[in-house]
Amino acid sequence: MNTILVTGASSGIGAAIARLAAQQGYDLAVTARRLERLQSLCQECEPYGVRVLPIQADLAQWEGVQAVAHAALAAFGRVDVLINNAGFGRLNWLETLDGEADIAAQIQVNLIAPIQLTRQILPSMIANRRGHIINIASIASLIATPTYSVYAASKFGLHGFTEALRREVAIYGIRVSGVYPGGVETEFGEKAGIQRKSGIKTPDWMRLTAEQVAKHTLRLIQHPRREIVMPGYLRVIVWLNRFAPTLVDWVIQQWFVARERSLT
Repeated sequence: MNTILVTGASSGIGAAIARLAAQQGYDLAVTARRLERLQSLCQECEPYGVRVLPIQADLAQWEGVQAVAHAALAAFGRVDVLINNAGFGRLNWLETLDGEADIAAQIQVNLIAPIQLTRQILPSMIANRRGHIINIASIASLIATPTYSVYAASKFGLHGFTEALRREVAIYGIRVSGVYPGGVETEFGEKAGIQRKSGIKTPDWMRLTAEQVAKHTLRLIQHPRREIVMPGYLRVIVWLNRFAPTLVDWVIQQWFVARERSLT
């Protein structure tokens, strides 16, 4: 496989995936809304002797999804690996979120856009009897926490989509994988509107780098797996959330919600 389409490639995990993929010899189609960021990324990747196609598009719009799929397929003839990475969060109590800008937009970008783009790319993969779809989700796909209600809803949906699609298309030789990272050092936090009056936040030592996520994501292409949860110790918390939900509810209420709500 030698052609990868990466969404949300202007920064963070998407940009890190593109840089590493170029170093490994993959041709690339990269898309995001910020054209200047994409052009700069292409300049970084081209010295590795690969073809890089920047596609400016807003995946919140149906026309943007169509434009990305059409441009990538027209330029390369096929997409071997689709990496659905684009997404954002607005993290606050549900009653404070704006219905359109915070709620509808998150569902549109984080869930509907990857579904629609996959639908556009999938027929060519089926025709070729090969391909790999990798959805960059979040640990919030598996554990839902306060102030993440809508973000978690979108990521739980992406997890469900990933699982169902894997079972739909395996017969055609197409792989489908989910990547579920914990906190990552990206621009996510700057745009999420996080307001922690108690000062509670993910410790720096627990945060991943975009490059770490990129490395594990690209490793999936050569060594396919259904999913990656990273860091690995988060699997313990996922297990507790599934099999001891009452305990997890109590800890979250006492450690986080009671402290935050008492300060509002």
